[in-house]
Amino acid sequence: MLRFFCAVSSVPQRSATSPQILRARVNGAGPTGTLSALALADAGWQVELCDPLTTAALRERNRAYALTHSSQSLLQRLGLWDALLPALAPFRRLELCDRATHLQVPFTAADLPWLGGDQPVGWILQHQDLMGVLLEAVQHQASIHSRLGLTPVPSPLGVDLVVAADGHRSLTRQAAGISQWALPYRQGCLTVQVRLRGSAPDQAWELFRPEGPFAVLPLGGDAFQLVWSAPLSRLRQLEQLDAVAFLDALSGALPEELQAEVLLDQPRAFPVALELAWPLARRGTVAIGEVAHRCHPVGGQGLNLCWRDVDQLHRLASRCATGRLRPSALPGAYGRSRVLDIALVLLATDALVRLFSNRFAPLLPVRRLALLALGRFGWMRQLSLRAMSEGPCRLWRT
Repeated sequence: MLRFFCAVSSVPQRSATSPQILRARVNGAGPTGTLSALALADAGWQVELCDPLTTAALRERNRAYALTHSSQSLLQRLGLWDALLPALAPFRRLELCDRATHLQVPFTAADLPWLGGDQPVGWILQHQDLMGVLLEAVQHQASIHSRLGLTPVPSPLGVDLVVAADGHRSLTRQAAGISQWALPYRQGCLTVQVRLRGSAPDQAWELFRPEGPFAVLPLGGDAFQLVWSAPLSRLRQLEQLDAVAFLDALSGALPEELQAEVLLDQPRAFPVALELAWPLARRGTVAIGEVAHRCHPVGGQGLNLCWRDVDQLHRLASRCATGRLRPSALPGAYGRSRVLDIALVLLATDALVRLFSNRFAPLLPVRRLALLALGRFGWMRQLSLRAMSEGPCRLWRT
Protein backbone atom coordinates (compact mmCIF):
# COMPACT_ATOMS: atom_id res chain seq x y z
CA MET A 1 0.00 0.00 0.00
CA LEU A 2 2.85 2.43 0.86
CA ARG A 3 4.43 1.76 -2.55
CA PHE A 4 1.11 2.60 -4.21
CA PHE A 5 0.79 5.97 -2.47
CA CYS A 6 4.40 6.85 -3.25
CA ALA A 7 3.67 6.08 -6.89
CA VAL A 8 0.59 8.32 -6.84
CA SER A 9 2.46 11.15 -5.15
CA SER A 10 5.31 10.94 -7.65
CA VAL A 11 3.10 11.69 -10.67
CA PRO A 12 4.75 14.68 -12.35
CA GLN A 13 2.83 17.94 -11.85
CA ARG A 14 2.84 20.94 -14.17
CA SER A 15 4.91 23.81 -12.83
CA ALA A 16 3.83 27.44 -12.77
CA THR A 17 6.18 28.12 -15.70
CA SER A 18 4.46 25.57 -17.97
CA PRO A 19 3.20 27.16 -21.19
CA GLN A 20 -0.33 25.99 -20.44
CA ILE A 21 -2.05 24.56 -17.37
CA LEU A 22 -4.83 22.24 -18.47
CA ARG A 23 -7.89 22.16 -16.24
CA ALA A 24 -10.81 19.73 -16.13
CA ARG A 25 -14.01 19.46 -14.13
CA VAL A 26 -15.35 15.95 -13.45
CA ASN A 27 -18.99 15.96 -12.41
CA GLY A 28 -19.77 12.69 -10.62
CA ALA A 29 -17.54 10.80 -8.19
CA GLY A 30 -18.73 7.24 -8.61
CA PRO A 31 -16.29 4.53 -9.74
CA THR A 32 -16.02 5.92 -13.28
CA GLY A 33 -15.93 9.61 -12.35
CA THR A 34 -13.32 9.14 -9.63
CA LEU A 35 -11.17 7.00 -11.91
CA SER A 36 -11.51 9.68 -14.64
CA ALA A 37 -10.21 12.30 -12.23
CA LEU A 38 -7.23 10.12 -11.33
CA ALA A 39 -6.54 9.43 -15.01
CA LEU A 40 -6.60 13.14 -15.91
CA ALA A 41 -4.31 13.97 -12.98
CA ASP A 42 -1.94 11.20 -14.07
CA ALA A 43 -1.88 12.81 -17.52
CA GLY A 44 -0.77 16.14 -16.00
CA TRP A 45 -4.09 18.01 -15.73
CA GLN A 46 -5.45 20.00 -12.80
CA VAL A 47 -8.79 18.42 -11.88
CA GLU A 48 -11.83 19.43 -9.86
CA LEU A 49 -13.92 16.42 -8.79
CA CYS A 50 -17.50 17.26 -7.82
CA ASP A 51 -20.42 15.24 -6.47
CA PRO A 52 -23.45 16.08 -4.30
CA LEU A 53 -22.77 12.94 -2.21
CA THR A 54 -20.31 12.93 0.65
CA THR A 55 -17.31 10.62 0.82
CA ALA A 56 -19.14 8.31 3.23
CA ALA A 57 -22.22 8.14 0.97
CA LEU A 58 -20.09 7.41 -2.11
CA ARG A 59 -18.57 4.38 -0.36
CA GLU A 60 -21.86 2.96 0.91
CA ARG A 61 -23.27 0.71 -1.77
CA ASN A 62 -23.72 -3.01 -1.33
CA ARG A 63 -22.87 -4.45 -4.72
CA ALA A 64 -19.98 -6.06 -6.57
CA TYR A 65 -18.39 -5.61 -10.00
CA ALA A 66 -16.84 -8.05 -12.44
CA LEU A 67 -13.48 -6.78 -13.70
CA THR A 68 -11.88 -7.99 -16.92
CA HIS A 69 -8.35 -7.66 -18.29
CA SER A 70 -9.05 -4.34 -20.00
CA SER A 71 -9.81 -2.85 -16.56
CA GLN A 72 -6.75 -4.52 -15.05
CA SER A 73 -4.54 -2.93 -17.71
CA LEU A 74 -5.88 0.58 -16.98
CA LEU A 75 -5.61 0.18 -13.21
CA GLN A 76 -2.02 -1.05 -13.54
CA ARG A 77 -1.11 1.94 -15.71
CA LEU A 78 -2.55 4.32 -13.10
CA GLY A 79 -0.74 2.57 -10.23
CA LEU A 80 -3.95 1.37 -8.55
CA TRP A 81 -3.93 -2.38 -9.16
CA ASP A 82 -1.61 -3.38 -6.31
CA ALA A 83 -3.73 -1.46 -3.79
CA LEU A 84 -6.83 -3.34 -4.95
CA LEU A 85 -5.26 -6.81 -5.01
CA PRO A 86 -6.15 -7.75 -1.38
CA ALA A 87 -9.84 -7.06 -2.10
CA LEU A 88 -10.06 -8.89 -5.44
CA ALA A 89 -11.72 -12.30 -5.72
CA PRO A 90 -10.31 -13.94 -8.88
CA PHE A 91 -12.30 -16.56 -10.73
CA ARG A 92 -10.47 -19.10 -12.88
CA ARG A 93 -13.48 -20.82 -14.37
CA LEU A 94 -16.65 -19.41 -15.91
CA GLU A 95 -19.41 -21.96 -16.46
CA LEU A 96 -21.84 -20.96 -19.21
CA CYS A 97 -25.11 -22.90 -18.86
CA ASP A 98 -28.19 -22.81 -21.07
CA ARG A 99 -31.09 -24.20 -19.03
CA ALA A 100 -33.31 -24.66 -22.12
CA THR A 101 -30.86 -26.83 -24.12
CA HIS A 102 -29.17 -28.32 -21.01
CA LEU A 103 -25.73 -27.56 -22.46
CA GLN A 104 -22.73 -26.18 -20.54
CA VAL A 105 -19.53 -24.58 -21.82
CA PRO A 106 -16.60 -23.89 -19.43
CA PHE A 107 -14.16 -21.00 -19.96
CA THR A 108 -10.82 -21.40 -18.19
CA ALA A 109 -7.28 -19.98 -18.15
CA ALA A 110 -6.53 -22.23 -21.13
CA ASP A 111 -8.78 -19.93 -23.19
CA LEU A 112 -6.50 -16.94 -22.44
CA PRO A 113 -3.30 -18.00 -24.27
CA TRP A 114 -2.40 -14.47 -25.42
CA LEU A 115 -1.88 -13.40 -21.78
CA GLY A 116 0.61 -16.14 -20.96
CA GLY A 117 0.86 -17.82 -17.59
CA ASP A 118 -1.94 -18.80 -15.26
CA GLN A 119 -4.23 -15.76 -15.50
CA PRO A 120 -7.74 -15.65 -13.96
CA VAL A 121 -10.69 -15.33 -16.30
CA GLY A 122 -11.69 -12.25 -14.29
CA TRP A 123 -12.06 -10.73 -10.83
CA ILE A 124 -14.93 -9.72 -8.57
CA LEU A 125 -14.60 -6.57 -6.47
CA GLN A 126 -16.90 -5.12 -3.83
CA HIS A 127 -18.01 -1.50 -4.31
CA GLN A 128 -16.92 -0.40 -0.85
CA ASP A 129 -13.40 -1.77 -1.33
CA LEU A 130 -13.11 -0.16 -4.76
CA MET A 131 -14.30 3.28 -3.66
CA GLY A 132 -12.13 3.14 -0.56
CA VAL A 133 -8.98 2.79 -2.69
CA LEU A 134 -10.08 5.33 -5.33
CA LEU A 135 -11.11 8.04 -2.86
CA GLU A 136 -7.94 7.56 -0.80
CA ALA A 137 -5.89 7.91 -3.99
CA VAL A 138 -7.74 11.16 -4.75
CA GLN A 139 -6.76 12.50 -1.31
CA HIS A 140 -3.08 11.79 -2.06
CA GLN A 141 -3.18 13.39 -5.52
CA ALA A 142 -2.25 17.07 -5.29
CA SER A 143 -3.62 17.78 -8.77
CA ILE A 144 -7.18 16.90 -7.74
CA HIS A 145 -9.38 19.30 -5.78
CA SER A 146 -12.41 17.48 -4.36
CA ARG A 147 -15.76 19.16 -3.88
CA LEU A 148 -17.81 16.30 -2.45
CA GLY A 149 -21.15 16.88 -0.77
CA LEU A 150 -21.78 19.94 -2.98
CA THR A 151 -24.02 20.25 -6.04
CA PRO A 152 -21.76 20.42 -9.13
CA VAL A 153 -22.05 23.19 -11.70
CA PRO A 154 -23.02 21.52 -15.02
CA SER A 155 -21.11 23.98 -17.25
CA PRO A 156 -18.31 25.69 -15.28
CA LEU A 157 -16.18 28.47 -16.72
CA GLY A 158 -12.40 28.50 -16.95
CA VAL A 159 -11.85 24.82 -17.68
CA ASP A 160 -10.57 23.12 -20.81
CA LEU A 161 -12.75 20.03 -20.41
CA VAL A 162 -15.90 18.95 -18.59
CA VAL A 163 -16.33 15.23 -17.93
CA ALA A 164 -19.96 14.19 -17.45
CA ALA A 165 -19.84 11.19 -15.09
CA ASP A 166 -22.94 11.96 -13.01
CA GLY A 167 -25.04 8.91 -13.88
CA HIS A 168 -27.56 8.00 -16.54
CA ARG A 169 -29.85 10.91 -15.52
CA SER A 170 -26.94 13.32 -15.97
CA LEU A 171 -27.65 17.04 -15.62
CA THR A 172 -24.22 17.74 -17.12
CA ARG A 173 -25.17 15.86 -20.29
CA GLN A 174 -28.41 17.83 -20.54
CA ALA A 175 -26.59 21.15 -20.05
CA ALA A 176 -24.23 20.28 -22.92
CA GLY A 177 -27.15 19.52 -25.24
CA ILE A 178 -26.26 15.85 -25.60
CA SER A 179 -29.36 13.76 -26.28
CA GLN A 180 -30.06 10.25 -25.04
CA TRP A 181 -31.75 7.27 -26.69
CA ALA A 182 -33.22 4.61 -24.41
CA LEU A 183 -34.89 1.23 -24.94
CA PRO A 184 -36.25 -0.23 -21.67
CA TYR A 185 -36.12 -4.00 -21.29
CA ARG A 186 -39.14 -5.92 -20.10
CA GLN A 187 -36.72 -7.57 -17.70
CA GLY A 188 -35.31 -6.06 -14.56
CA CYS A 189 -32.39 -7.20 -12.39
CA LEU A 190 -32.19 -8.19 -8.76
CA THR A 191 -28.89 -8.23 -6.89
CA VAL A 192 -28.25 -9.99 -3.61
CA GLN A 193 -25.29 -11.55 -1.79
CA VAL A 194 -25.65 -15.04 -0.35
CA ARG A 195 -23.69 -17.95 1.07
CA LEU A 196 -23.72 -20.89 -1.36
CA ARG A 197 -22.77 -24.55 -1.24
CA GLY A 198 -21.79 -26.57 -4.29
CA SER A 199 -19.53 -24.15 -6.17
CA ALA A 200 -15.77 -23.76 -6.04
CA PRO A 201 -14.75 -20.41 -4.49
CA ASP A 202 -12.98 -19.40 -7.73
CA GLN A 203 -15.80 -20.32 -10.13
CA ALA A 204 -18.36 -17.97 -11.70
CA TRP A 205 -21.58 -18.99 -13.43
CA GLU A 206 -23.61 -17.40 -16.23
CA LEU A 207 -26.97 -19.14 -16.46
CA PHE A 208 -29.26 -18.54 -19.43
CA ARG A 209 -32.83 -19.07 -18.26
CA PRO A 210 -36.06 -18.42 -20.20
CA GLU A 211 -36.96 -15.49 -17.94
CA GLY A 212 -33.49 -13.95 -18.28
CA PRO A 213 -29.76 -14.39 -17.52
CA PHE A 214 -28.61 -15.24 -14.02
CA ALA A 215 -25.02 -14.56 -12.90
CA VAL A 216 -23.35 -16.16 -9.86
CA LEU A 217 -20.16 -14.28 -8.98
CA PRO A 218 -17.67 -15.42 -6.30
CA LEU A 219 -16.75 -12.95 -3.56
CA GLY A 220 -14.31 -15.24 -1.75
CA GLY A 221 -14.96 -18.31 0.38
CA ASP A 222 -18.60 -19.36 0.19
CA ALA A 223 -19.96 -15.83 -0.44
CA PHE A 224 -21.41 -15.02 -3.86
CA GLN A 225 -23.09 -12.07 -5.57
CA LEU A 226 -26.19 -13.01 -7.58
CA VAL A 227 -27.49 -10.94 -10.50
CA TRP A 228 -30.96 -12.30 -11.29
CA SER A 229 -32.73 -11.12 -14.47
CA ALA A 230 -36.50 -11.66 -14.79
CA PRO A 231 -39.67 -9.63 -15.41
CA LEU A 232 -39.45 -6.61 -13.11
CA SER A 233 -42.86 -7.27 -11.55
CA ARG A 234 -41.70 -10.72 -10.42
CA LEU A 235 -38.47 -9.30 -9.01
CA ARG A 236 -40.40 -6.66 -7.05
CA GLN A 237 -42.40 -9.47 -5.47
CA LEU A 238 -39.22 -11.41 -4.63
CA GLU A 239 -37.72 -8.28 -3.10
CA GLN A 240 -40.54 -8.16 -0.54
CA LEU A 241 -40.23 -11.78 0.62
CA ASP A 242 -38.77 -12.70 3.99
CA ALA A 243 -35.41 -14.49 4.03
CA VAL A 244 -36.83 -18.03 4.19
CA ALA A 245 -39.32 -17.49 1.36
CA PHE A 246 -36.68 -15.78 -0.77
CA LEU A 247 -34.23 -18.66 -0.35
CA ASP A 248 -37.00 -21.10 -1.33
CA ALA A 249 -37.66 -19.12 -4.52
CA LEU A 250 -33.94 -18.89 -5.20
CA SER A 251 -33.50 -22.67 -4.98
CA GLY A 252 -35.79 -23.05 -7.98
CA ALA A 253 -33.67 -20.68 -10.09
CA LEU A 254 -30.23 -22.13 -9.32
CA PRO A 255 -28.77 -25.35 -10.76
CA GLU A 256 -29.26 -28.38 -8.54
CA GLU A 257 -25.59 -28.44 -7.51
CA LEU A 258 -25.82 -24.91 -6.05
CA GLN A 259 -27.64 -24.45 -2.77
CA ALA A 260 -28.17 -21.05 -1.15
CA GLU A 261 -27.94 -21.16 2.65
CA VAL A 262 -27.90 -17.61 4.05
CA LEU A 263 -28.79 -14.14 2.79
CA LEU A 264 -25.94 -11.70 3.38
CA ASP A 265 -27.83 -8.53 2.45
CA GLN A 266 -31.24 -7.26 1.36
CA PRO A 267 -32.29 -8.12 -2.24
CA ARG A 268 -32.61 -5.04 -4.45
CA ALA A 269 -34.50 -4.96 -7.78
CA PHE A 270 -34.10 -2.29 -10.44
CA PRO A 271 -35.16 -1.72 -14.06
CA VAL A 272 -32.75 -2.30 -16.95
CA ALA A 273 -32.49 -0.43 -20.23
CA LEU A 274 -30.32 -0.11 -23.30
CA GLU A 275 -29.17 3.53 -23.42
CA LEU A 276 -26.87 5.54 -25.66
CA ALA A 277 -26.01 9.25 -25.59
CA TRP A 278 -25.39 11.03 -28.87
CA PRO A 279 -23.09 12.69 -29.66
CA LEU A 280 -20.61 11.49 -27.05
CA ALA A 281 -19.04 14.96 -26.85
CA ARG A 282 -20.35 18.48 -27.29
CA ARG A 283 -19.52 22.04 -26.16
CA GLY A 284 -16.31 20.98 -24.45
CA THR A 285 -18.07 18.18 -22.54
CA VAL A 286 -17.46 14.45 -22.90
CA ALA A 287 -20.03 11.87 -21.79
CA ILE A 288 -18.38 8.98 -20.03
CA GLY A 289 -19.55 5.77 -18.36
CA GLU A 290 -23.28 5.45 -17.69
CA VAL A 291 -23.80 9.03 -18.86
CA ALA A 292 -22.83 7.78 -22.33
CA HIS A 293 -24.23 4.24 -22.33
CA ARG A 294 -25.92 1.51 -20.37
CA CYS A 295 -26.29 -2.14 -21.32
CA HIS A 296 -27.86 -5.25 -19.88
CA PRO A 297 -25.62 -6.68 -17.11
CA VAL A 298 -25.31 -10.04 -18.91
CA GLY A 299 -21.63 -10.94 -19.24
CA GLY A 300 -20.50 -8.32 -16.69
CA GLN A 301 -19.60 -5.78 -19.39
CA GLY A 302 -20.99 -2.59 -17.82
CA LEU A 303 -18.17 -1.24 -15.65
CA ASN A 304 -15.47 -2.54 -17.99
CA LEU A 305 -17.01 -0.67 -20.92
CA CYS A 306 -17.17 2.47 -18.74
CA TRP A 307 -13.51 2.11 -17.82
CA ARG A 308 -12.48 1.71 -21.45
CA ASP A 309 -13.97 5.21 -21.83
CA VAL A 310 -11.60 6.31 -19.06
CA ASP A 311 -8.71 4.54 -20.77
CA GLN A 312 -9.23 6.49 -23.98
CA LEU A 313 -9.72 9.75 -22.07
CA HIS A 314 -6.39 9.13 -20.33
CA ARG A 315 -4.58 8.55 -23.62
CA LEU A 316 -6.00 11.68 -25.25
CA ALA A 317 -5.42 13.84 -22.15
CA SER A 318 -1.77 12.69 -22.12
CA ARG A 319 -1.41 13.77 -25.75
CA CYS A 320 -2.80 17.20 -24.85
CA ALA A 321 -0.39 17.56 -21.94
CA THR A 322 2.58 16.87 -24.22
CA GLY A 323 1.37 19.23 -26.96
CA ARG A 324 0.46 16.51 -29.47
CA LEU A 325 -3.26 17.32 -29.38
CA ARG A 326 -5.09 20.61 -28.91
CA PRO A 327 -7.33 20.54 -25.82
CA SER A 328 -10.22 21.83 -27.91
CA ALA A 329 -9.84 18.79 -30.19
CA LEU A 330 -10.00 16.26 -27.34
CA PRO A 331 -13.82 15.96 -27.09
CA GLY A 332 -14.26 15.24 -30.79
CA ALA A 333 -11.39 12.74 -30.83
CA TYR A 334 -12.85 11.00 -27.77
CA GLY A 335 -16.30 10.72 -29.33
CA ARG A 336 -15.03 9.31 -32.62
CA SER A 337 -12.72 6.78 -30.94
CA ARG A 338 -15.32 5.34 -28.57
CA VAL A 339 -18.27 4.80 -30.93
CA LEU A 340 -17.33 1.36 -32.28
CA ASP A 341 -16.50 -0.32 -28.96
CA ILE A 342 -19.66 1.01 -27.31
CA ALA A 343 -21.90 0.06 -30.23
CA LEU A 344 -20.51 -3.48 -30.46
CA VAL A 345 -20.92 -4.16 -26.73
CA LEU A 346 -24.48 -2.78 -26.69
CA LEU A 347 -25.41 -4.88 -29.72
CA ALA A 348 -23.74 -8.03 -28.36
CA THR A 349 -25.36 -7.87 -24.92
CA ASP A 350 -28.75 -7.09 -26.43
CA ALA A 351 -28.43 -10.02 -28.86
CA LEU A 352 -27.50 -12.42 -26.01
CA VAL A 353 -30.53 -11.38 -23.99
CA ARG A 354 -32.93 -11.69 -26.92
CA LEU A 355 -31.50 -15.01 -28.12
CA PHE A 356 -31.34 -16.81 -24.77
CA SER A 357 -34.19 -15.31 -22.71
CA ASN A 358 -36.96 -17.41 -24.21
CA ARG A 359 -38.15 -20.89 -25.11
CA PHE A 360 -38.90 -19.96 -28.72
CA ALA A 361 -38.68 -23.35 -30.46
CA PRO A 362 -37.17 -22.18 -33.81
CA LEU A 363 -34.23 -20.60 -31.92
CA LEU A 364 -33.35 -23.67 -29.87
CA PRO A 365 -31.41 -25.41 -32.69
CA VAL A 366 -29.42 -22.20 -33.24
CA ARG A 367 -28.57 -21.98 -29.56
CA ARG A 368 -27.67 -25.66 -29.40
CA LEU A 369 -25.39 -25.37 -32.45
CA ALA A 370 -23.67 -22.26 -31.08
CA LEU A 371 -22.98 -23.84 -27.68
CA LEU A 372 -21.82 -27.14 -29.18
CA ALA A 373 -19.38 -25.22 -31.39
CA LEU A 374 -18.12 -23.20 -28.41
CA GLY A 375 -17.57 -26.37 -26.45
CA ARG A 376 -15.73 -28.14 -29.25
CA PHE A 377 -13.55 -25.43 -30.80
CA GLY A 378 -10.99 -23.76 -28.55
CA TRP A 379 -10.43 -20.88 -30.98
CA MET A 380 -14.10 -19.90 -30.66
CA ARG A 381 -13.85 -19.79 -26.88
CA GLN A 382 -10.65 -17.76 -27.16
CA LEU A 383 -12.28 -15.22 -29.49
CA SER A 384 -15.36 -14.94 -27.28
CA LEU A 385 -13.34 -14.55 -24.11
CA ARG A 386 -10.99 -12.01 -25.67
CA ALA A 387 -13.95 -9.89 -26.79
CA MET A 388 -15.39 -10.08 -23.26
CA SER A 389 -12.04 -9.50 -21.51
CA GLU A 390 -10.47 -6.75 -23.59
CA GLY A 391 -13.33 -5.39 -25.67
CA PRO A 392 -14.52 -6.43 -29.14
CA CYS A 393 -12.24 -3.94 -30.89
CA ARG A 394 -9.22 -5.93 -29.69
CA LEU A 395 -10.18 -8.66 -32.16
CA TRP A 396 -8.96 -6.43 -35.00
CA ARG A 397 -5.67 -5.46 -33.33
CA THR A 398 -2.42 -7.37 -33.29
